[in-house]
Amino acid sequence: MTTDVTIIGAGLGGLTLARVLHVHGIPATVYEAEASPTARAQGGMLDIHDYNGQPALEAAGLIDEFRSLILEGRQAIRILDRDGTVLFDKADDGTGGRPEVQRGELRQILLDSLPAGTVRWDHKVSDARTLGEGRHEVTFADGSTVVTSLLVGADGAWSRVRPLLSTAVPEYTGKSVVETYLFDADTRHPAVAKAVGGGSMMALTPGREIFAHRERGDTLHAYVGLAEPQDWFAAIDFTDAAAATTRIAREFDGWAPELTALITDSESAPILRPLYALPVEHRWDRVPGVTLLGDAAHLSAPNGEGANLAMLDGAQLGKAIAAHPDDLEAALTEYEQAMFPRSTEAATEGTHLHESLLGDDAPHSLVTAFIEGDQAP
Repeated sequence: MTTDVTIIGAGLGGLTLARVLHVHGIPATVYEAEASPTARAQGGMLDIHDYNGQPALEAAGLIDEFRSLILEGRQAIRILDRDGTVLFDKADDGTGGRPEVQRGELRQILLDSLPAGTVRWDHKVSDARTLGEGRHEVTFADGSTVVTSLLVGADGAWSRVRPLLSTAVPEYTGKSVVETYLFDADTRHPAVAKAVGGGSMMALTPGREIFAHRERGDTLHAYVGLAEPQDWFAAIDFTDAAAATTRIAREFDGWAPELTALITDSESAPILRPLYALPVEHRWDRVPGVTLLGDAAHLSAPNGEGANLAMLDGAQLGKAIAAHPDDLEAALTEYEQAMFPRSTEAATEGTHLHESLLGDDAPHSLVTAFIEGDQAP
């Protein structure tokens, strides 16, 4: 089978690319390893920024649909000390440029905007190879293949397309997070709900942090961060939810009970998420007929920019292809020359953020950063 534009990965970046191409009358096919759109939960809240994520959605013609998903009040943010003292508290006055939506709902409006059959589910890539003259062959786990004149790796941290361009491999950042959930929080966990507030809450000390977001339906979604080597986590049996919860909670002895309840009272089994990153200045030499976007191109530790950058990558690549329909190499060059410095800047800023989160002066360094940010012109 031969197709003109082949996108690997039906995440936000890959789907934005497919949608922008569709807006410009250019067909594309997206191959996704998951069996269906509902094969797994799609993560929690995303703040979609007015300088990258929202322009991408405008390019996709979906800004009104996006606005219908915004959860009002969720831009509120507070920083707490480990004893529950509120150190920083900013209400959502409706003027912020980072409205919050549910990732799964955002993905669904992108899926709904594509022609039927654009996304081919249950297609896990096992290999990708160069055929020459800008053409590539992708082999799937079921043995089927596709040949394409433009291959786009939108397949995340462990991209199967990246080796065609780069030898870089994600490395562990020195930190992992453990995800937990509390449901019906205002009625069943009122003290915790009060501590979290109307949007997001951060409580941290050097090497330890608890982030929580208020999601749709009175749900609190927490990310418990610990700066420990992977061997430390490997010693914890996460298949034993009760034992794992107890072990993680022990690291927060002495913290306010309304904070540790985000761990001990979790109504879901704790999920371990090690954090990896590519080199800050990851880039590659131009290879005909193939490129990367999103985490496949510039994976970094979570800094609030990942999904936004992936969508902007997809939109910018789609517009470049539409502007150079008869010269794919010109399109890919234009896209990569803009993407490389953009992703490097975001990764650098993310590194500084994590220093504020986990450094010796946490949480006060983070409070200072937020106050200075509020005072910036």
